[in-house]
Amino acid sequence: MEQKYYQKEIETMPLEEMRKLQSEKLVKQVKHVYENVPYYKNLMDEKGVKPEDIQSIDDLHKLPFLTKADLRDAYPYGLLAKPLEDCVRIQSTSGTTGRRVVAFYTQHDIDLWEDCCARAITAVGGTNKDVCQVAYGYGLFTGGPGLNGGSHKVGCLTLPMSSGNTERQIQFMMDLQASIICCTPSYAAYIGETLKEMGYKPEDIPLKAGIFGAEPWTEEMRQGIEKTLGIKAYDIYGLTETTGPGVAFECSEQTGMHINEDHFFAEIIDPATGEVLPEGSKGELVFTSLDKEAFPLLRYRTRDICVLSRKKCSCGRTLIKMAKPMGRTDDMLIIRGVNVFPSQIETVLLNQGYEPNYQIVVDRVSNNDTFEVNVEMTAEKFTDKVSEILAMEKVLADAMKTMLGINPKVHLMAPKSITRSEGKAVRVIDKRKLI
Repeated sequence: MEQKYYQKEIETMPLEEMRKLQSEKLVKQVKHVYENVPYYKNLMDEKGVKPEDIQSIDDLHKLPFLTKADLRDAYPYGLLAKPLEDCVRIQSTSGTTGRRVVAFYTQHDIDLWEDCCARAITAVGGTNKDVCQVAYGYGLFTGGPGLNGGSHKVGCLTLPMSSGNTERQIQFMMDLQASIICCTPSYAAYIGETLKEMGYKPEDIPLKAGIFGAEPWTEEMRQGIEKTLGIKAYDIYGLTETTGPGVAFECSEQTGMHINEDHFFAEIIDPATGEVLPEGSKGELVFTSLDKEAFPLLRYRTRDICVLSRKKCSCGRTLIKMAKPMGRTDDMLIIRGVNVFPSQIETVLLNQGYEPNYQIVVDRVSNNDTFEVNVEMTAEKFTDKVSEILAMEKVLADAMKTMLGINPKVHLMAPKSITRSEGKAVRVIDKRKLI
């Protein structure tokens, strides 16, 4: 199959040309931010950095970082770099703790964002002959609006389903012969599970590809979704703070996500010291928006842990790749002094033949952490014999101890007893009062 690109000149641009383009954009962006965002001007002044100190992308390390705490402190208008009359939309994070993060967009910002999503759809084989079912949430959440706009740019017939109402999702999928689906991986797994229960086999399902993101998922989960739906499952990455989905996307090679580095410059830093690490190092991902007008973030700390690579890709794109995030510095649980990522639990479950329907419950009793994992039995593994359940719980607990270094209490539960997610899955319940 001939590899298709949405904007071939940019997606296959030689590194020297890309660095020149990035440097030109960065110099303009730093001046724009310094002159229009007092909050960031103060951060630069405190660090003793002026716009004229930034002559190329090589000077980026001189600039101060931004964090989610800064975004909350500056809520709602403190990081706005354009007059409100130039802005046409806001998007917002889910706001599970503290103030929401609100991002602003000019029409130009939206056009660039939709181009990024169009690149992602084209990379999975999308054309104007495809029917693209967008089952991410719409509204303040960026998933639905971003992929919806990208689908329009590619010319797909777009089904703006939003999340939920799985029966209707399946009806439209089958009746309109949807060929691409965009949603969270946990919802894709749920749709696949429902289709299987309805008697559909993978070959009966019209889908050829899925674009899944907005929450962590493992390689094992990808393989499960591909098998159930009979598709190729592709990763997409983004943050509301920088624009939304489409910051990076996976190609046919499926070995990491190409960053749209004409719009977003990526760095990997040591999360403890802030030191920039060389290519190939594992650390915290930091993004700079090179040409966003209304809400341009410079050196924004994502808290995602990953690796960057410029290894040549078989798809022909020269855009740098980021590995699937290996966890988050803020989502990481420290239990009895051990770092625990939910993705590690998921890997164990999938390797042991369980579905990724689980919840981690952490509490503190008499100054000691308790660590429990509730896991659904699959229909194949289900039993009501206590001795068999205890034996299976021990096998899982032992496997988790091998992976994590600490021993959880595993509770096996009946199939479908853990609430299914139609948006982002709630995997962790931390009852400790740590603040």
